[in-house]
Amino acid sequence: RGGSTSDAIAAVDYITDLKIRHGLNIVATSNSWGGGGFSQLLLDAINRGGDQDILFIAAAGNDGSNTDSAGYYPSNYQCTTATRGWDCVVSVASITSSGSMSSFSNYGQATVDIGAPGSVIDSTLPGDSYGSYSGTSMATPHVSGAAALCASIDQTQTGFELRNALLNSAAATASLAGRTTTGGRLDVGAMVSLCQLPTEAVSGPPVDLVATATSTSTVDLVWNGAGV
Repeated sequence: RGGSTSDAIAAVDYITDLKIRHGLNIVATSNSWGGGGFSQLLLDAINRGGDQDILFIAAAGNDGSNTDSAGYYPSNYQCTTATRGWDCVVSVASITSSGSMSSFSNYGQATVDIGAPGSVIDSTLPGDSYGSYSGTSMATPHVSGAAALCASIDQTQTGFELRNALLNSAAATASLAGRTTTGGRLDVGAMVSLCQLPTEAVSGPPVDLVATATSTSTVDLVWNGAGV
């Protein structure tokens, strides 16, 4: 039911502190909130998190507006510094189950990054129950969860690499073309392939190679590994 910018700053800095001083491996925050104008102090707090490789994944807003011109915060913040040349903010639009952009969703070719399901989404509620909700606030956690999944596959990834895995794997979607930086929606399957640890090339001949004829046309090969 609302809050203050000062509380938002404290919340962002709290998460950053958990990573710096308490050693928690936080890779992203899920920010299903918005409102108010530009705040340099809030941007500074988001940048402090970005400097610790924490992505700030944010709801694009539900005004049906072009945020390239109208502006919407915090999703419109450009979290790029002179020492960190990549934007730690990922802005998320909402799409329907058919892939069309939700009528309420904000958009912006330069300020909104990717789409995710946000219309008629089942969610948990207090009191051990469920409800159905719509909004970019429902789309955002899909992207935040995908970032966490990617980080669980390869825990050495930087924030920059996580961001690239999310956005570079987006599936081209007609309703998002020219309305987001990627022109696409979250594709977790494609993202996972970008998050995989690289495999090392095998060099040298196999060790303890045994070949056994099993028929006149087939041979079974068994070995223990490869030489160096």
